[in-house]
Amino acid sequence: MTLSDLPLHAAAQVEEVQDMHANDAIARRLRELGFVGGEDVRMVARGPLGGEPLLVQVGFTRFALRRSEAARIRVRNGGTA
Repeated sequence: MTLSDLPLHAAAQVEEVQDMHANDAIARRLRELGFVGGEDVRMVARGPLGGEPLLVQVGFTRFALRRSEAARIRVRNGGTA
């Protein structure tokens, strides 16, 4: 499952950030922000009508992500965020 598919208020654990191409700057930045394997993540809120942006929390930090950015982050159920 990807982070963009995570239900509202659900918690999960990050498995990996997928690179879409060589030297993927967006994937690299997501990792720098803390989206790394084993980190707990939670879907806090979604934009109007379930759209963008997605508000997600990693640790004590919240990020607003585009759906396309969240789709790069593979997660598994079972987080405690």
